[in-house]
Amino acid sequence: MPPAKTDQLDLWAESGLDGDDQVMVDFLLPTGIYIQMEVPRESTIQHIKLLLWKEAQTYPLFSLLGEMEGHMFECVNQAAVHEELEDETRRLCDVRPFLPVLKLITRNCGRAERILDSKIGVLIGKGLHELDALQDQEVKDFRSKMKQISEEKMQRMQLMSWGEWLRSCYSMPLEAGSLENLIDKHEGVIKITMHYDQSQVCSVNLVCITELMDQALKKWQTTHGPEEDIGFRSDYVLHVSGKLEFLFEDHPLNQCKYIRDCLLTNESPHLTLVHCDGVKAMFEKEISTIGSVLARKTSNPPLPLPPKKRLPTLHTCVWKVHSLFRINLVKGNKVNAEDAIQVRAGLFHGTELLCKTAVSSESSSRSEHVWNKTLEFDIAVCDLPRMARLCFAIYAVMDKVKKPRSTKNTHLNKYQTIRKAGKVHYPIAWVNTMVFDYRGQLKTGDIILHCWTSFPDELEEMLNPIGTIQTNPYTENATELHINFPEYSTQPVVFPAFDKILEKAAEIAGASDSMTMGRGGKKFYIELKEIMERDPLSQLCENEKDLIWTLRYDCRENFPQSLPKLLLSVKWSKHEDMAQLQALLQIWPKLSPRDALELLDFNYPDQYVREFAVYCLQDMSDDELLQYLLQLVQVLRYEPYYDCALSRFLLERSQSSRKIGHFLFWHLRSEMFMPAVSVHFALILEAYCRGCIPHIEVLKKQVEALSKLKAVNELIKFGTIKTKTKQAHLKEAMMTCLRQTGFIETLSDLHSPLNPNILLAGINVERCKYMDSKMKPLWIVYNNKLLEGDTVGIIFKNGDDLRQDMLTLQILRLMDLLWKEANLDLRIVPYGCLATGDHSGLIEVVSSADTIANIQKTSSNMAAAAAFNKDALLNWLKDKNSGDALDKAIEEFTLSCAGYCVATYVLGIGDRHSDNIMVRSTGQLFHIDFGHILGNFKSKFGIKRERVPFILTHDFIHVIQQGKTSNTEKFGNFRQYCEEAYLILRKNGNLFITLFALMLTAGLPELTSVKDIQYLKDSLALGKTDEEALKQFRQKFDEALRESWTTKVNWMAHIDYVYATSPF
Repeated sequence: MPPAKTDQLDLWAESGLDGDDQVMVDFLLPTGIYIQMEVPRESTIQHIKLLLWKEAQTYPLFSLLGEMEGHMFECVNQAAVHEELEDETRRLCDVRPFLPVLKLITRNCGRAERILDSKIGVLIGKGLHELDALQDQEVKDFRSKMKQISEEKMQRMQLMSWGEWLRSCYSMPLEAGSLENLIDKHEGVIKITMHYDQSQVCSVNLVCITELMDQALKKWQTTHGPEEDIGFRSDYVLHVSGKLEFLFEDHPLNQCKYIRDCLLTNESPHLTLVHCDGVKAMFEKEISTIGSVLARKTSNPPLPLPPKKRLPTLHTCVWKVHSLFRINLVKGNKVNAEDAIQVRAGLFHGTELLCKTAVSSESSSRSEHVWNKTLEFDIAVCDLPRMARLCFAIYAVMDKVKKPRSTKNTHLNKYQTIRKAGKVHYPIAWVNTMVFDYRGQLKTGDIILHCWTSFPDELEEMLNPIGTIQTNPYTENATELHINFPEYSTQPVVFPAFDKILEKAAEIAGASDSMTMGRGGKKFYIELKEIMERDPLSQLCENEKDLIWTLRYDCRENFPQSLPKLLLSVKWSKHEDMAQLQALLQIWPKLSPRDALELLDFNYPDQYVREFAVYCLQDMSDDELLQYLLQLVQVLRYEPYYDCALSRFLLERSQSSRKIGHFLFWHLRSEMFMPAVSVHFALILEAYCRGCIPHIEVLKKQVEALSKLKAVNELIKFGTIKTKTKQAHLKEAMMTCLRQTGFIETLSDLHSPLNPNILLAGINVERCKYMDSKMKPLWIVYNNKLLEGDTVGIIFKNGDDLRQDMLTLQILRLMDLLWKEANLDLRIVPYGCLATGDHSGLIEVVSSADTIANIQKTSSNMAAAAAFNKDALLNWLKDKNSGDALDKAIEEFTLSCAGYCVATYVLGIGDRHSDNIMVRSTGQLFHIDFGHILGNFKSKFGIKRERVPFILTHDFIHVIQQGKTSNTEKFGNFRQYCEEAYLILRKNGNLFITLFALMLTAGLPELTSVKDIQYLKDSLALGKTDEEALKQFRQKFDEALRESWTTKVNWMAHIDYVYATSPF
């Protein structure tokens, strides 16, 4: 029997497993009548309302209800928020009310708009009524602007042709570079298998797309007879069999990623001819969806209000206020401390402290701490940069000998800072706020700041400038800091407009000697070159900053990519220097997108600098943008205002490319549970959905499917039992669950979240299982809707944070790209991985692959014999391949082993045992499970379990040498691949450091400070010559080879442990 429910309130997660498909629901009617009745869990809200209406006819006051369509249900959802169920196509089990209580309420006007709002709220994981309720003018202004832009976007989409729509949604990825060598290997003849709908047509030679289509249609007509009218080539489009990836006539075949991948693996590409009518039907369906929403919204537009008479706003330029900046520290409430406390405040521009911090007096009150004191800063208001942020820290002042009894966080000991003899400071809470508001106006008046209590590993004077400027939304228990921004003028004080900044720069340039623009001689050029070639982690001393600023025009002419170092040399606490920098930025050469990424780091907060960075990113292709999308989403955290260049750029590109939109949605949606970004990310998600209305239903289907998979996973986790018999019962319960009508409907006919160009038809239940690791991941097998007989494997994880895996796989994908750009293909397998929520996500199953552990276990039943059997891997490859195919498989193994040796060494990937290294039947070796990176290796009893720089065992070498110990040539080639790959990564070292730095605030467990990124600098030997770096790598290579026996011992222990603990 399936396990009993573990939570009596969770009526929805295990629908029907107890044999009862009904649930008792309480209905509250607006007439005051209360009705209790059973309804099917799987019914839609619309059907339930119909059942209620029939039942209500037998109760008093029914006639007062009026029309059924004039009402809708309201419930309290799982987030304890009132939710109006406008979208009545949803099932009750998907709505998942907190309690089975539905309240019938009268529907207001504007139903089409409310239904759209309801769908968007459910989709993004935050009801739009929550955004409506925020008393924040910045939120209101941003939503209003984005709504208008999105509607204009939808109107333009209505004017698109079906071909333009197809390109934006389902265009095939392209890769640069030549395939001449590969084509030569095939003697210029490469067969492509063509399909007409689901049936195979013919094999044709690799030619241009138009000739491919002509040949296919000609052979089809020859086969089926001339009497069948198949039309003309223009009536068809060509796509990859099994994927919604279309080829267009202007696509060179040798640049299509799918074609290239097939040629590299000696596989015949499979392409399918599809009649345009089917594609046009998809297009017309989407356009009609847009039309129905826009038509309803504009059918009864409200009468326009008469324009308001706007009086010219009087204001004072901040450059005219020469007083020192100050704030009034009023009081603090709900401070978790019994000792005396102090408040420290600092002004920052990025990570640069603009002036000395200000500190309050000690307060020893038991309840609220009252200061009513002015904190003055050693910087004039006129010199405040536009992006200045005010950072606060509240800390306990304790005797050095006392234990930290006043704080409940036991980890705070590492933050203690001795400030004076006998005193120790323990941080309690922190909070940040901007000095200027989103309109550029200096803040004034009283503000209550709700503080955060989680501290990063690195603090600047106990302050956290890199932290969010959003206050803690959980206001009930959060520490409160009451401050007051004073007024410096009877008029609002504003930051000058951009044209005024350029006027100031021109005024300074006109008044100064032209020689001060500076042109350095040869000596200075050499010194400047040495500074500019340093990696991004290198610190600049004050003399070097002065030199860079003095020679800024030399930097522009000779080292334009060094803009970040120039920005770090600007004195942002002087508005004159800031103005000159902005003028110089107007004539600065455009940077490559890869170089421009660094400008989005937290160190460069200036609005116009970030706009310049986004301007440089405009040159990115869609594929290149996808490569860096993970970082671009994370640096939205650094944007203090919602309406910024980066937000608009991401929205514009995502609404022009369905694939970018898909991954932007999931990168944002997966972090909606984080309070610091939930509002910001919700606003961007809402804007995206309004600008891509047809995508809403597609994404909604995916969200609902993941919810069902989570329910299945929780069923298994709650029923965790160790005996074989009950394991079988759990698997049967899983199968029963997946076969239910509600689950089948929700889990079928959807785009794969891992790759939106793959259509998943339905689950192959018999092939599904759950895995025996702690979180009981689900192994789900889907049938491919676009290719009969093909299956797609997906692993659903609930309880594991996949974001670190996602980052590591992204970097592996980038390494693969950089190697290919240098004509070195190391056959990397960067499989799909996507975080979809709080500790949940999906992983792609790589087909025809097995772990080293399983391969070894098949050769012996004894752990020691299995781990030390060097023939097992080669024999396995021989079983899978023969003749030329075996030689090809060994070559694939050699190349991929070289790639992963270098990659795992550079990234410091740890916990490398035989269950997280896999091999495909084609020979490709690849690593999985990246829970430990950047040198965070596992240890036991204080001893590191991994004592080698990377995994290179003798059974790997046995394969590389084709089983011949004398085959040193093959091993020499392997070593050469490793060294070449390492040097290529070194040339791009700054890019890797930048990408990791942009992820610092993501909250990854092993990437929390700049110190973690130092590992990359060391492993890539940045700052050394190529000769010195290669010498270091060769030493590591020899060490890995020499100490490989320790890896075998670890693997033996691992296999032994698996044997002992396996319940099967």
